[in-house]
Amino acid sequence: MYYIDGVKNHEKAFQNNAFLYGDAVKAHFFVRNSQLIMAEECYFFLMASMRKMRMNIPLSFTLEFFSGIFNQAIQENNFQNGVLELLAFRNKEENFDAKTPVHYYFELKQLSDVLTVNKAVEIDLIKEVSVNTNVLSNIRVHSPENIYAAIYAKENDLDDVILLNPEKRIARTIFGNLLLLEGNTIKVPKQSEGAYISPLMENFVTFVFKNNLAVVEESELSAFESQKAEEILIISDEKGIFSVAKIRNKEFGAEKFLAMVEAWRNSFA
Repeated sequence: MYYIDGVKNHEKAFQNNAFLYGDAVKAHFFVRNSQLIMAEECYFFLMASMRKMRMNIPLSFTLEFFSGIFNQAIQENNFQNGVLELLAFRNKEENFDAKTPVHYYFELKQLSDVLTVNKAVEIDLIKEVSVNTNVLSNIRVHSPENIYAAIYAKENDLDDVILLNPEKRIARTIFGNLLLLEGNTIKVPKQSEGAYISPLMENFVTFVFKNNLAVVEESELSAFESQKAEEILIISDEKGIFSVAKIRNKEFGAEKFLAMVEAWRNSFA
């Protein structure tokens, strides 16, 4: 079920800039057992993303406003577990500037428990395209690199691919961020390397740090670092959490990350 400006099955045809020019930002809210979790973190990420895109944020766009319409949609659809994907966009206007009105669209997407590691995946590096490292690289905006990489992955029987930045260092995957475990250290690419800002990942690494489960380092990672890791995790606000089983000829375990994620999930009980 989808909603435009909070109205179910809205049929008004917008001449919107999201369709025409990719003028939109996306954020995800997480639903677990029919309850919003991490709503505040997700809301502040949405607001920060809109400011980076120089969008006019209506005074009505409060956390309470979005929580109310989201909870209503969750109840109406008996929605149990998954993500609520929200797109904030501008329409095509005669006078286009930072004051142009903003509209929003959201959709409920069913997933298993967002705090559970899903199937192990096979990934690889892609070198034909790279990820930028500017102020918009860390938020969910239109990315032709993702589209190209998703088709490449499909054609090569891969679940995801590692995208590099112009310096040939690891930025992220198509859908999320990489966490590389070696010994007792988890390395994650810095946001300045092109990694996504991810409320889901930030909540996880904060839990790991506070409970002394591992040392967490934001790093500049060469492509070769993926072959040195003992375990690799992908955390995606859009699709959930996945362990990496294989990159080319290298296979990876998942025991330590599975234990960390289980402890994290139990903290929400």
